[in-house]
Amino acid sequence: MRKVELPYSPDSSEAFGHLSSQPGFIFLDSGFPSIELGRYDIIVADPYLQIATHGNMTECKQDNKKWQTGDDPFDVLKRYLGDEVEQDPGLPFVGGALGYFSYDLGRRLEDLPAIAEHDLTMPEMQIGLYDWAVIVDHKEKKSWLIGQGKDEKTFEIWDALIKKLEKPATAKNTDPFKVNSEITSNFTKETYAKAFDRIKHYILEGDCYQVNLAQRFSAEVSGDSWDAYLRLRTMNPAPFAAYMATDDGYVLSSSPERFLLIRDDYVETKPIKGTRPRSDDPERDQALAEELRNSKKDQAENVMIVDLLRNDIGKNCATGSVSVPHLFAIESYKTVHHLVSTVTGKLANGKHVLDLIKGAFPGGSITGAPKLRAMEIIEELEPHRRSVYCGSIGYISFDGQSDTNIAIRTMIWNQDKIHFQAGGGIVMDSEMESEYQETYDKAEAMLKVLKSAQG
Repeated sequence: MRKVELPYSPDSSEAFGHLSSQPGFIFLDSGFPSIELGRYDIIVADPYLQIATHGNMTECKQDNKKWQTGDDPFDVLKRYLGDEVEQDPGLPFVGGALGYFSYDLGRRLEDLPAIAEHDLTMPEMQIGLYDWAVIVDHKEKKSWLIGQGKDEKTFEIWDALIKKLEKPATAKNTDPFKVNSEITSNFTKETYAKAFDRIKHYILEGDCYQVNLAQRFSAEVSGDSWDAYLRLRTMNPAPFAAYMATDDGYVLSSSPERFLLIRDDYVETKPIKGTRPRSDDPERDQALAEELRNSKKDQAENVMIVDLLRNDIGKNCATGSVSVPHLFAIESYKTVHHLVSTVTGKLANGKHVLDLIKGAFPGGSITGAPKLRAMEIIEELEPHRRSVYCGSIGYISFDGQSDTNIAIRTMIWNQDKIHFQAGGGIVMDSEMESEYQETYDKAEAMLKVLKSAQG
């Protein structure tokens, strides 16, 4: 592996944003310096292999060659990641896979009904294999360009790449982001209430304990998706944010939630269950946080998902290693307070990071419990398939390290429209009015992004 230090900038979007026009550009954005959790940013472009799953087939593209396979998408990715390479102790990523696993990839894992409208053309899995990457460490205030050498072209362009990255970035000359229509939802308050009542019926019948119900907002858009992302990261900085350019569209995420972290054999997941809006009045804001901290309903909802995730990661963790070191912590973001717990474990001998991701996918915090029945109910009651929303965005490094988010607070730009969803877990003592309002609290920053570009 080659590793060269680059000039450090506290804002990676300014320093490396000029790469956003390159094919396969991905910016994994830790939200620094606005978010205390932020440390590493990862910037990549020009993957040497692209893997995209549509339905039962996965297409691979490398150079001018294309081929398809019906194999399990997780197995396909594992095959092309190859054997693990040596770690660099100072880096979370040394080249490897970046991209997303959409919520609907769960159809390859479970036998789900096909009821909701499937109107987006985004693949169920979109992953690139990247031989070079820029890593920014905001704690150490250092930046590096790394290259693994699995793609022989990397070192052919190495010197030119260094020169390009060492120069101050120049502003892109593109059309600004523009919203060309009203913002619509696939639920009215009345149809949301009917779906809410249906979930209550299923809970009373013993089908489930909790179901995550989301409404989708949509608008016609034009201009530069990178401009839209810069607005989003300003209005809602988050530790697991991401911008991703694909052949089918763009993904703009400001997620606060970690799905799975793997460091050596250490495993961590941090489910969010429980939300309150922020207030401009400091006393009221603190009162809302304390109300959330002490809410028996939100605690019960959180524990349900903690138990589900203990089981999910336990499938591929060493026996007896799964624990819950932190329960009901408050994390505060620009528009909401969240109730967050931490579940940890030790990856079992012989297990691959993709075994762990597959065994826990999709994340339990955005399905409900039990997971399969909750997903069946979501398919019945939500008018449209979720696509990338509630899937996972992140990386799997060639050295076995990985970090992925839950793709909430995530906008999908596809066919000249932007879509984003916001939802919450419905339990027996949920109230329709407050759950409906919570979807707007969670969507606030994304709605502001669209309204800022209207007219």
